[in-house]
Amino acid sequence: MLVKVLLGGDDAAGSDPLAELRALGSTAGATVVGELLQRRVRPRGATYLGKGKLEELVRLVKMLEATVVVFDNELSPMQIRTIEEAVCCKVLDRSELILDIFASRAQTREARLQVEIAQLQYTAPRLRAMWTHLGQVTGGAPMGVGTRGPGEQQLEIDRRLVHKRIAQLRERLAEVQSRKTREVESRTLEHFTVGLVGYTNAGKSTLFNALTAGGAMEADQLFATLNTRVESWPLGGGAEVLLSDTVGFISDLPHHLVASFRSTLEETVRAHALVIVLDVGDPLAERQYRTVLEVLEEIGARDQPRVLVLNKIDALVERRQRGLLERDPLPEWRERYPEAIALSARSGEGIEDLRARVLGLLHGPAREVRVEAPMSDSRLIDFLEKRTTVLERDWNDTACVYRVRIGRRQVEQLLARGSRFTIDGRAAAEAFTALWPPPEAGTDRTVPPHRRAWPEEHLE
Repeated sequence: MLVKVLLGGDDAAGSDPLAELRALGSTAGATVVGELLQRRVRPRGATYLGKGKLEELVRLVKMLEATVVVFDNELSPMQIRTIEEAVCCKVLDRSELILDIFASRAQTREARLQVEIAQLQYTAPRLRAMWTHLGQVTGGAPMGVGTRGPGEQQLEIDRRLVHKRIAQLRERLAEVQSRKTREVESRTLEHFTVGLVGYTNAGKSTLFNALTAGGAMEADQLFATLNTRVESWPLGGGAEVLLSDTVGFISDLPHHLVASFRSTLEETVRAHALVIVLDVGDPLAERQYRTVLEVLEEIGARDQPRVLVLNKIDALVERRQRGLLERDPLPEWRERYPEAIALSARSGEGIEDLRARVLGLLHGPAREVRVEAPMSDSRLIDFLEKRTTVLERDWNDTACVYRVRIGRRQVEQLLARGSRFTIDGRAAAEAFTALWPPPEAGTDRTVPPHRRAWPEEHLE
């Protein structure tokens, strides 16, 4: 039985407020037998639902023989206990349902540790409501001599055990995370890294498999990916980047779950660039995009360049042909975000545009320059021939002279190798500073696309 209380002006949930909760329930393996909605200015303290709606819920649970009631709201331990006493079956809130899904999907040692910590952090403050039937543990029979005293509540014992267990798990997780951090730092230093991020079930894994050798699990369900996967993505011309597929985001994600999965999101925080994948055909796409930006801000992934990908355009075409599309959202997204790339991860349409955009980020701002390279430096000549756009080439007695279009990062790579060459007749390092000056401190910059917000009236 699914339940949602819409508070105040909460109309952003769209025409189907329970769509996401229904998908979460299906992912967890539940069968939905009934749904209940209520609008309130504020939640009722004892039961969150109003008194009349609670009575209606009791009747529906009995009539439909429901065994679990799932709320799309965050409930307090006492509210869960009070509702359970009324409906006589198990009651879950949104956070506990998400934790249950994560627990069923966790495969690696790191993910299992993270999920168990998050579950215990969720459970700890709820122990009072769970164990109120237990009294104090006192001395005497059958405990034995030497145990007499004022005793302690079972609740206190359980709390101590939970906190001890959390401390042990955090120590183990810290070891795993330190290794993960070193691996990510090493990859970031040696390679250009790109992170695929987005709302859960936006098509990130399908896109990942289309761009790389693949291997990521594809499924039309929420949280199909919990473990980060990294593969090489060839961009052409000898250039390649490391692409990572990460766990999907969701609105109202429990904060302790975000904290526990900090190391999993390390790939996102440290990536050189981010590709935000959005299911453009989803009725809640605007809300989902806003959620992704909020989560990225929360985990500290703020400064990387971002590419917005409007995915699943093939599904829009199918719905349009079948007459199921009331309004095509694609033109509106393109007008608001002209830099966005529309593509289909399944059909491959638009993938070349994405490859070209990421290649531009890899190379950095490009310039047409004259490069003079010593004939003895075969590696430098090979780099210029294979990884830059050669416009002209000439030779003299000691050097190869090229007219090339080359990017900032490519010149940085050559300088880091210790290659000796000239650009426009000047030493490479001197010319590099002149052609690609660093931005001055405090300089005003244009607001990048990912910082632009949807107008409030449009969201309404």
